[in-house]
Amino acid sequence: MCGIVGVVAKDSAVNQLLYDGLLVLQHRGQDAAGIVTAEGATFHMHKGPGMVRDVFRTRNMRTLIGLSGIAHTRYPTAGSAWSAAEAQPFYVNSPFGIVLGHNGNLTNTEQLKNDLFRQDLRHVNTNSDSEVLLNVLAHELQETATNYKLDPSTIFSAVSGVYRRCRGAYAVMAMIAGYGLLAFRDPYGIRPLIFGRAETKGGYEYMVASESVALDALGFEPVRDVAPGEAIFIDQDGNFYSRQCASAVSLNPCLFEFVYLARPDSVIDGISVYETRLRMGESLGEKIRQQYRHLDIDVVIPIPDSSRPAAMQLSKQLNLPYREGFIKNRYIGRTFIMPGQSMRRRSVRQKLNSIAMEFRNKNVLLVDDSVVRGNTSREIVQMARESGARRVYFASAAPPVRFPNVYGIDMPTREELIAAGRTEPEIAREIGCDELIYQDLDALRSDVQSVNPKVSNFEDSCFSGVYVTGDVTQEYLDGVEARRRDGAKMTDLGSAASSQLDLGLELVE
Repeated sequence: MCGIVGVVAKDSAVNQLLYDGLLVLQHRGQDAAGIVTAEGATFHMHKGPGMVRDVFRTRNMRTLIGLSGIAHTRYPTAGSAWSAAEAQPFYVNSPFGIVLGHNGNLTNTEQLKNDLFRQDLRHVNTNSDSEVLLNVLAHELQETATNYKLDPSTIFSAVSGVYRRCRGAYAVMAMIAGYGLLAFRDPYGIRPLIFGRAETKGGYEYMVASESVALDALGFEPVRDVAPGEAIFIDQDGNFYSRQCASAVSLNPCLFEFVYLARPDSVIDGISVYETRLRMGESLGEKIRQQYRHLDIDVVIPIPDSSRPAAMQLSKQLNLPYREGFIKNRYIGRTFIMPGQSMRRRSVRQKLNSIAMEFRNKNVLLVDDSVVRGNTSREIVQMARESGARRVYFASAAPPVRFPNVYGIDMPTREELIAAGRTEPEIAREIGCDELIYQDLDALRSDVQSVNPKVSNFEDSCFSGVYVTGDVTQEYLDGVEARRRDGAKMTDLGSAASSQLDLGLELVE
């Protein structure tokens, strides 16, 4: 999961728009951020590790000149230790100057790397599949261009070549020096991508982004989602082109976007994220009414923030009081997307603090969006008990996460997933609650589909174990997990070393 945004303007520099767009999409990645602007055929780039507000200073923004540009906020998808070389966008200068950032994950990265080196004579310098995607696109543009000249038709033919070679989930944003902005979405439509426009005196300005909330916040009117297998191209004069470039397509938006990843004020493929979360609460409340009548619940308390809509509807469904029992420190990042287990564990108590009066001598039902690794849930249950709760029940608005996700979400190792190989009573014991209630997968699918009945299929592999791209084998999963374990060890070692250094500095001071 990453955030991408691109803008083609008419009269004013786009650096501030791109920066503001990244701030709105900060929830999609906290690891690194980058902006590239185009001034004619010249690119200006600044990127680095950390939150958007920390990466860019006034002096950096002044150098980002131009009427078009793309930006990226990164979230690591393979549990790897931080590498400054993997901040996006990436750049290649042959045969055309191209910068590219993407959201998702290629499932045939290793094969593509081999093909690029041995057949296309291209070198990939990092472990990022985005750099692989960039080089595949560059090669396909080279193959389709006539006398090193590009036009929309040639560019779309190159994207067709990318679709033939690349597998997995990807929403891509790229700029070609001297030509314009290119965006495309994988043939399965797994990761979201939407575009909008704003009318000016000189004509339309365009924005493309991961979520509609970026368009809303910056004054662009959403036009529509980019279709699966579709590419859109906006030249430097603001002329808009689009074409279906894949031969076989189907729409399968990621269910976890609606559960947790996306902001509630976004609309993805015509589906309001907020409305889906309300309906998740309704169906979960109905399940509790039918199957858990024996629970003596005094109060419903959400785990802020993404579970609030579900918790509100659940409490209404069961005619129970809704209370805010946890206060969130908004200056701590989202623990789910923090690299390394030790960093996630440390951040939970820093991120949340309980209001003891809402727990004291009560049987509380805690509602969260999902239970992935279980570390956060375990800490929160313990906090509720320390605040005086008699009994602690825990409800998840999502089904059990039992399978790895390989399409751009950081949950690829089965041993890290608390629900993998455990029954619900066993999971309840692991996190320390008195009863654990999960949403049913069929109910979740129905909740999301009911908001837009035209969408009939979803990517739900982390719940179902079914991978829509059809190329994910057990051998592939074993390889991903092995690489992740090695990367996670390095991340935790780095975090431990950093903590020791901080402690040493404190003692010196």
